[in-house]
Amino acid sequence: MRGPLVVKRALGEPLLLLAAFGSILLTTTTLVALTMYASSIAGAGVRRAMETASYSQTTTTISAHVDAETFPRYDRMVRDELAAAYGAPPAVTTSLRSDSYVMPGQDGKELPELLRFGSHDGLERHARLVAGRWPRTGGQAVEAAISEPAAAATGFELGGELVTKARLDGRAVQVRVVGVFRLDDPVGERWAGEELLSRGVERGEYTTYGPVMVTQETFVARFATGVRAVWAAEPDLGALTPERLRPLAEAIGRVGERLATAGCVNCLIAGDLPEHLSRLDTASLVARSMVLIPVLQLLLLAAYALMLTARLLADHRRMEVALLRSRGAGTARLATLAGGEALLVAVPCAIVAPFLGPPLLALIGLLPWIRASGVRLTPAADLGTFLVSFGVALAAAVLLALPAVAGARRTYVEEQSARGRGGRRGLIQGSGADLALLAVAALAIWQLQRYGAPVTATAAGGLGIDPLIISGPALALLAGGLLGLRLVPRVSRLTERLTSRRPTLAPALGAWQVSRRPLTYAGPALLLTMAIAIGVVSMATTSTWQASQRDQADHQAAADLRLSGPSEGPELGALGRGTAFTTLPGVTAASPAFRAPTAVGGESALLLALDAGRLGELFRLRPDLSARMVEQLSAALAGDRARRLELPGRPRALTVRVESRAAVPARLVLSDALGVWRDLPLGDLREGGNRIELDLAPLAGRAGTITYPLSVRGLVAGEQAGLRLTGLSADGRDVPAAGAVAHPRGVIAFGPSREPGPLPVVLTSGLAATLKLDVGQSGPVRLAGRVVRVEVAGIVTSMPTSAPDQQAVLADWEALQAYELAAAQPSRPATEWWLAAADTAPAREILRRNPQWDVTAVDRRELAAKLRDDPLAGALQGALTLGFAAALGFALLGFLMNAVVAARERRAEFAVLRALGTGSRQVLGMLATEQAFVIGPSLVAGTALAAVVGNLVVPRVVLTGQASAVTPGVLFHIPWAAVAATLALVTAVLVAIVAGPARRGWRGQTLEER
Repeated sequence: MRGPLVVKRALGEPLLLLAAFGSILLTTTTLVALTMYASSIAGAGVRRAMETASYSQTTTTISAHVDAETFPRYDRMVRDELAAAYGAPPAVTTSLRSDSYVMPGQDGKELPELLRFGSHDGLERHARLVAGRWPRTGGQAVEAAISEPAAAATGFELGGELVTKARLDGRAVQVRVVGVFRLDDPVGERWAGEELLSRGVERGEYTTYGPVMVTQETFVARFATGVRAVWAAEPDLGALTPERLRPLAEAIGRVGERLATAGCVNCLIAGDLPEHLSRLDTASLVARSMVLIPVLQLLLLAAYALMLTARLLADHRRMEVALLRSRGAGTARLATLAGGEALLVAVPCAIVAPFLGPPLLALIGLLPWIRASGVRLTPAADLGTFLVSFGVALAAAVLLALPAVAGARRTYVEEQSARGRGGRRGLIQGSGADLALLAVAALAIWQLQRYGAPVTATAAGGLGIDPLIISGPALALLAGGLLGLRLVPRVSRLTERLTSRRPTLAPALGAWQVSRRPLTYAGPALLLTMAIAIGVVSMATTSTWQASQRDQADHQAAADLRLSGPSEGPELGALGRGTAFTTLPGVTAASPAFRAPTAVGGESALLLALDAGRLGELFRLRPDLSARMVEQLSAALAGDRARRLELPGRPRALTVRVESRAAVPARLVLSDALGVWRDLPLGDLREGGNRIELDLAPLAGRAGTITYPLSVRGLVAGEQAGLRLTGLSADGRDVPAAGAVAHPRGVIAFGPSREPGPLPVVLTSGLAATLKLDVGQSGPVRLAGRVVRVEVAGIVTSMPTSAPDQQAVLADWEALQAYELAAAQPSRPATEWWLAAADTAPAREILRRNPQWDVTAVDRRELAAKLRDDPLAGALQGALTLGFAAALGFALLGFLMNAVVAARERRAEFAVLRALGTGSRQVLGMLATEQAFVIGPSLVAGTALAAVVGNLVVPRVVLTGQASAVTPGVLFHIPWAAVAATLALVTAVLVAIVAGPARRGWRGQTLEER
């Protein structure tokens, strides 16, 4: 056959070269795909973060006091600086509000009602006309549009004209109402600083209506008298790349300084965008660094697999190389042959791998947890991927050629003598390098646990990837596998002594073979150990990450659906909100709640009050966060509760008759059937008898209804009042109030006059340590500025709904209200509603259709989906899946190649055994015993190694999308069922790989042929 010697030499061993080609192709393709994945997932994560960011996170506002002369100059200056910062002109919305004007007809009043004018360019994009048209510039009368709530509050009608005067200079303005509009989302973040525009009226010392909206030209010409202008920049950041995050944050941060230099000295810049971009830049860097963890693991595994392939190829050709050397071939010539052969295999892999990477990533994108996130990975081969591919292929070629070059110095006689009994200890074990590697890995993992992420501060003050921390998991897996190899000779010798005493031949032969040449089996054993360890760590990381997302959602939401907002409003009153929320479709349990920061024991903490009887249905607390179960906490929290006087029927009015010894203000404490407490002012009582009429209808609101029956909890007026309840009527019908008893601190309640017992509470562990209280202990605690005696019903590591590292206290809703009533304190409003529902979608839909309810909803399932679908938080999952598949591929390729080479080399041994009358079953039993030393211990050692390393590493690499620590802490979880199924499948495939070549070798040759 004509052709280059290197080609003919390669074609002489097609199977081994095909195995080497498969190993190099798998290495280059997987690493190229992982490189593409790291870049793609970071970009996708940034795009997703910007798409889902809130209005306040992406908008930058600039405010300044302007008049008709300075506004055009400031407006041009602001727009130019924003365009320079963003690189392109962003969408800028300008909002202006006038000084106060007197409502028509109230010129002579001491405290007149007021009216404001306003301008908001682009208002038509965020509102729709209910009637009329948008105002135009020009004309004697100012054309204006008014919001629907403002029109209802002022009585201004479409087409009507009015005259108002400025409070400062008395200048009159004639206005014609040409349109009535309704905001698309009046409670959205866009209008967070525009309460007057969203509600139509503000009540305080003065009642202000408006704003009456006019065109910007009209406003500047007639109302810009030293007023405040606000420019809101809304950039299109959908195409933002990770590389632009930090420069853009720095450019936006300098806008205020540049405006001041340009002459706008009173321009104030505000917004969370620079901070948001900086956090996103850090998160993007951490996400890319996390992908490097499986990359390095795979690099080590690929390097070892290639070295194993190269060693087998060199061992198979060592006699051939010795003969060539004896016939005059020098080391340089042999090295050239080995290098050319390696390049002949590696170069095609380098060319093909960049084109195989995108389809491989497309398969990864089909995984359910990645597909559900909506991220579509569409990378393409570019110069960078080809450089990576050729670099990896070149390194693989070097590894493939090294053993052949190293063995080129032996003579034929030296090779013959080297074929005897192999050594019992390898170079690494003999030199103690595995112990040194273990020390380095321990240092890297210690640093990972200390810093919490593979990203640390650099000498320049920025952030960078720490190579030692990144390599820690891979080094730990390699060190653990190498340490496990120390057991192979010892176990084989012990097994040889045991099996030699038994009458069966196959186990004794197998054990003797392993004991004779343990290092021959060490290579496949280490390869399989590392592959299994990488696979189990990958499965455990994915399972741990998914469990952590659910835990985070449960902790942040705490209930299936948690609704927060003002305790009352014009649409839904204090006793109308609960009725609307508890009757939402699918709701099975509900509780009013109070949740707000407060001072506890001298430090800031979260105070949470909830119906203790509903904790089991509503309160999601991970079991490891508390020594007591939720049901036990529920029973322990139920303290003293206030008694009530239930009002018959469905009263809409209430008459209270009370006697007082002094002129003092008083209030009536009322509650509904849902447990909501509401204080009703009785006004200033006069000395002697008092009769107060109370209208209960406003408690429901315009669209709400009250859940009956209503109950009177008590009256509060102060100790000097000496109150006595003389009568109570509901809708004109007298209600017996014989149980009313005067309590201390000027409180009339229904029950025996005594101090309530200690308030049962659940504390976070940090707060309990500060207060020096343990479960079952009681003591005085300063709560919200006053001393309260509490009893610790339980201690939790972290309280649901609390921020990371925030201390918190949980109390029963009724017990806390009773304690406040006894202390003559105002009742706690229902700032939140906690709901349980199997399906929250119908309830969320109703909430979306009623923005006037002014509700912010936290849906546990939606939150879990949002956390799950965050590409930056879940970046590691796809990389781990790809690394897991590649690791199993390396293990199977290595075993297949080792089995084929071993079967060829042992043909003579099989022929001797066959001539001596040994049957095929005995030979297969011998092989099974030999491979049992590789497969069994490798599977066990790989799984154990993964459990140890994973427990140390995985909880530290599971982070939030903002690259911060997870709350509650991550619990390491190994999916044992999936691991067991994987191990069983791998065992079956490996046994088939070993049995196939051995059977063909047994049947293919006799002793005479040798």
